Amino acid sequence: MKLKDIIEKLDLTVIAGQDKLGNEITGGYASDLLSDVIANSKEGNLWLTLQTHQNIIAVATLKELSGIIIVNNRQPDEETIKKAENEKIPLLASKMTTFELAGKLYELGIKS
Repeated sequence: MKLKDIIEKLDLTVIAGQDKLGNEITGGYASDLLSDVIANSKEGNLWLTLQTHQNIIAVATLKELSGIIIVNNRQPDEETIKKAENEKIPLLASKMTTFELAGKLYELGIKS
């Protein structure tokens, strides 16, 4: 499934990375610990987190993730948005909790 399909189905807000919304999603990963994401996520995963600082972009770039969804209606600062644009990492936001969003992604066929 492509990232743009998930955005439409789950009413996500695109914050950065408009030109990469065609990224293919290979699975999902939910964690707020950067070291956990580095150790266990896989290339092409869609990452769910409540973290908003710019280090999330560095992790997503390192792991070649398809994108990041920031949950709980949190918003990243300008530096994080700029870094996401520079690194071409889709950065999205959701009003849902991690648990709720993970369940909806699972229903759409996005597994780990």
